[in-house]
Amino acid sequence: MKLDDEKLWEASVDVLRGNDGGGWTKAAPDLYPHQWSWDSAFIAIGWAHIDPLRALGELERLFARQWATGKVPHIVFDESVPDDSYFPDWAYWDSAMSPDAPAGAPHTSGLCQPPVHALALLRIWQLAQRSCEGGRLSEVRDRARALLPRVLAWHHYLATARDPEGSGLVTIYHPWESGADNSPRWDRALANVEVGTLPSFRRRDTEHVRDASQRPTDRDYERYIWLVEVLKACRYDEAEIQRRHPFLVKDVFFSAVLVCANVALLELAEALGADDLSPTVEGWVAAGRRGVAGQWDDELGLCVDYDVLTGHPVRLRTFAGFASLLAGDLGAEREARALAELGSGHFTGNPRLRWKVLPSTSPDEPGFQPRTYWRGPTWPIIDWLIWRALRVGGHHELAESLRREGLAQVGGSPLPEYFEPFTGEPLGSPRQSWTAAVTLDWLSFAVGAAAPGTRG
Repeated sequence: MKLDDEKLWEASVDVLRGNDGGGWTKAAPDLYPHQWSWDSAFIAIGWAHIDPLRALGELERLFARQWATGKVPHIVFDESVPDDSYFPDWAYWDSAMSPDAPAGAPHTSGLCQPPVHALALLRIWQLAQRSCEGGRLSEVRDRARALLPRVLAWHHYLATARDPEGSGLVTIYHPWESGADNSPRWDRALANVEVGTLPSFRRRDTEHVRDASQRPTDRDYERYIWLVEVLKACRYDEAEIQRRHPFLVKDVFFSAVLVCANVALLELAEALGADDLSPTVEGWVAAGRRGVAGQWDDELGLCVDYDVLTGHPVRLRTFAGFASLLAGDLGAEREARALAELGSGHFTGNPRLRWKVLPSTSPDEPGFQPRTYWRGPTWPIIDWLIWRALRVGGHHELAESLRREGLAQVGGSPLPEYFEPFTGEPLGSPRQSWTAAVTLDWLSFAVGAAAPGTRG
């Protein structure tokens, strides 16, 4: 490891330790003071390089608040955080109104996020085999095996409650569930949401960034809060939400992550000597790949989301279009098209980019905004997912190039949430835990090493 890499490693470890909430990790010190679901999955990968048992604890704390339906909530609240520091807080969500929500504290939100958790669990096991032995390795195996039924229930919830049509695609109820909430992908669907009478509220997110224009507009935020009001009016009942909710979108990227997670779940069950999950999970993999393939847009060379309520595809060039690479098995011709699009001027081949990493929205899209949350900035966690998909797909040179560029981007930065794509300026919240986590994973990965997930 070069000296610069050693300093970056130390800085990344320092971020995780500094954000440690005592067995779980804050997504960021100020803007995100609670435990977020998909953040925690990435964060667990980072902790696995420091202490695999601590990494397992990250996931265990999250899954301890899993709903009876199998849903993993997108936020587990730290109730020591003052109520006026984050909105909407746990009381506003009022998830306890649902009989499916876990009882008591810590309370949760009523939404979910992309299911990166099986990928994290697989990575923890891979790294534990290198760093642990004897009783310590046995403890990792036992605790990882104990999590498998919970992960299986989580995937079952997504494959059924969130896909009652059997399309192989996951329906999201809110942009917050996508993880990329301010993306232009949701503009048309949000524009169709008629906001009713809202309770008085005060945004807190704009108080924790230097430039509030990076954040969603007040008008969009009102729609976000109204969607929560509708969910509460439905008492978080899945069937009622499917009937009444004004925002139902098949998220192709979320769906592709689920395919990856199911493949990882199969590999984990085999590696840990767990029960054979093949018949069920292989069916989910096949259905997910069919669903993602069905959203292929030949003109764009990308996959696109689908608005359930209007029946229209969401034809935009964003990072989500590379769901084809994550899901895999879409055929050689489409794979070649997607790889060409990835390296094209629409994305990493754009000559204005400071580093050849993936803009969240193509600079050629009318909705592109280089400094605004998910409308243009580059995100290391997205680059990590694409890097992983390239490795699994056997595209090692492309993967290595993306890894090098990703490390160049974060090197010397305060490990922020995201970056301005043309200048490389760090944006959003500094000391972001998941940025530190994927940096550690990239730093540990030698050229020619086994891919972080190889089956399927």
